Parts: sequence; C-alpha cells; structure tokens
Amino acid sequence: MKKTSIMRKLYNSRIFWVIIALLASLTLWVYVIGQETEEYKRTFPGVKLELVGEDILLNSRNMVITDLNTSTVTVEISGPRRIVGSWSSDDLTAQVDVSKLTQSAFTSLQYTVKFPDGTDTSGVKTKSKTPETVNFMVSAQTKKIIPVVGSFEGSVAEGFTAETPEFEPSNITVFGPETYLKNISRAWVEFEKGDVSSTYSVDVGYQLQDEEGEECSTTGLSFSDDTVRATLRVLAVKEVPLTVDLIANGGATSANTKISIEPESITLAGDTSILSVLNRISLATIDLGDFESTFGSEYRIIYDDGLKNLSGITEAKVSIEIVGLETRSYAVQQENMSCINVTEGYSAEVLSENLVVKLRGPKEQLEQVRGENIRVVADLKDFNTSVGQYMPPVKISVDGFPELGAMGDYTISIEIRKD
Repeated sequence: MKKTSIMRKLYNSRIFWVIIALLASLTLWVYVIGQETEEYKRTFPGVKLELVGEDILLNSRNMVITDLNTSTVTVEISGPRRIVGSWSSDDLTAQVDVSKLTQSAFTSLQYTVKFPDGTDTSGVKTKSKTPETVNFMVSAQTKKIIPVVGSFEGSVAEGFTAETPEFEPSNITVFGPETYLKNISRAWVEFEKGDVSSTYSVDVGYQLQDEEGEECSTTGLSFSDDTVRATLRVLAVKEVPLTVDLIANGGATSANTKISIEPESITLAGDTSILSVLNRISLATIDLGDFESTFGSEYRIIYDDGLKNLSGITEAKVSIEIVGLETRSYAVQQENMSCINVTEGYSAEVLSENLVVKLRGPKEQLEQVRGENIRVVADLKDFNTSVGQYMPPVKISVDGFPELGAMGDYTISIEIRKD
C-alpha cells in the first residue's frame, strides 16, 4: 500500500517527467550523431568535366584541346552522411590540368574531383571513377580567313530593285586546330525583310559551310567577329525615254521631221532624288541644216554616274527624215552680196561675182523664188582693223519667203581696205 503511494507520487511529479524528457532527447541526439558521423557511400553520375589551364596552353604555346572523349564522369564518394548525403552531382567538378602539356599528341590524363568550397574533406574520399582517365588531342592552333557571302530572303517593293547584298566585314578569321578548319569554305549569311523600298541594314550571325554548302561545326573554334553587318542597297527603277534636240535650219523645223530612235527608252536604277527629275535623255543636238533629206547616226547613251543601266544598252541609233520639203539651187549675183559691221575708217569690197545657194522649203515657194530675192550678208564685226582679202562666212536670207532656208555653209571673197 505504501509502495503504491510512492509510485503514484512519482508519476505525478513534474521533476520526474522532466528527467524522462531529458533522457529521451539525449538518446535521440546520440542516435542522430551516430548516423551523421558514420561512413556513407554515394555514386554521383554526370559530374561535369572541367579543363584547367587552357588559357595558359593557348597563350604560351598556341595549342588547344580537341576531341575530348567525354564531358562528364561518374564518381563514387564516401564520407560522413551529413556531408556526402547533402551533395548532388552539380556540386562536384572533375578537373584536368592541361597547363603543363607541351606537345601536339593524343593524350590521356587522370582528373581530380573537387568538392564544394568550405567542405571539411578530412573524412571524404573518392572511392572510384568512371572512366578513370579522359582522352583528348592536343593540337597546334592555326587560323583561316574565309569570305562572307549570303542572300536576302525577303521581298523588294514594286518599282524598286536591289543590288547584291554587301557584308561588313567581308572576311572572317577563324581560329582553331587545322583539322577543324580544313573543310570550312565560307561564312554564310541569310537575312530578310518584307517589301523593302530603301537601303536596309541589319547585324546578323552566320553559319560556317563547306564547299558543298553543308554546315560545319563550330566546336573548338573562335572567330574574329561573331556577327556581320548585312546591307541590301535598294534603288528606284524608272524607264527614261531617249530623245534628240533639233536646231531649226535650212527651212526645216521639228514640224518637218520624222524621228526614229532605237531603242526608244532605257530602264535606269538609282537614287530617287536623281531619277525623279530625269524625264528624258538627250542623245545629241542635230542641226537640220546639215543634211538635205535624211540623216542617220549612232550615239552613246550618257547618264549620271550614280545610275545603273538595267537595260544594258549603251548606244542608240537615230534616224531623221525631212518630210514635205524640197530643195533647189539658185545663183546669187554680186549686187545681192554685202558686208555689215565694217570697222570705222575701213571699207570692204565684195570680190565674188556670184554664189550658188541651195534652198529648202515648200515646193510652191521654191518655184516662186528668183536669185534677186536672195541676200548674202557677211558680218565683219570680228575683223576689227584687218586689211587684205578674206573669205568670211555669210548669212543667207530670202526676202518675202520666211519658210525657205539655205542648206549648208557658204563663204564669199572680200577685200578690206583702210580708208
């Protein structure tokens, strides 16, 4: 009875239960500590492989690593559970030191597993590695200059044309092992935009290609430029008629001519500001008094240097025919010849007794003209104080018949004397 009373008092005592709780906590702590400190093994697949000293190898010996047989490894690590159990494969790194390599050769090296910074690694060990070594090629680095070529894949607006795309830079220097460079032929660029009506430029990347246009790998390579400036020069297009300028002479005007030009026009491309004011191209200035009834010649087509000839035609053939007019020759007597603008203090005498003049004009007027209707005048304003005999050019006019004109050039013989 007394024993039961003592037990009842003990169960109801707060101190008793506090002691029990402390003993339970101590037991649990001892268990956990034992679990965390006991040796624990774990396999980590896909640990990233890292090459150390590649910059030293490149800068001091101009050598690079190629053909690495793997980029990840699998390692088995042992150590305290609280440490090893908290890691993942991303926390580990497999490092290979290549800084001391000196020759181009196929090489096999072991790697070192690096643990997270700050880890107490006194009880951590690498139990196994798969593979145990990594294989790679040490190669001398060289360079190759390749052209940049490409195409515009967009559309050009109606009324405009585009030149061949231009690229800046026009060449790319590729650095890498010779075996990687030997098949690379060009840097191929493609760019696009819809309905382009003005010059278009864009920065764009490129693709390495071989001679067959197949893509080449960029692994292990470096480049002088990562992008290029692609430019598509866009020009306005305009069809421009070809013409000639006529000088009315010899009784003929543009109304009496039939003109044929082959081709009638050419198509030019260029800056809008130039083409907008170019409405015709004059091939030549032709004096209608230089021929009697027909004329034909070829002329070079000349235009602004900033324009491009899309037609490709550089010369045009011009034919002119005088229609509705006839010609007839007349003898002009000395009394119808005179001199004007004779210098003061000087006199001029016409020595020619007659001059045969060919006139052109409507038939009915030619039939009415007589020699006495024709006047031959020599203008001596440029002779100043000259004396002696001369043959100055003369101007022919027909009194009362304004539609008639003289064909060709004429001179008469005169003598100038000082009074």
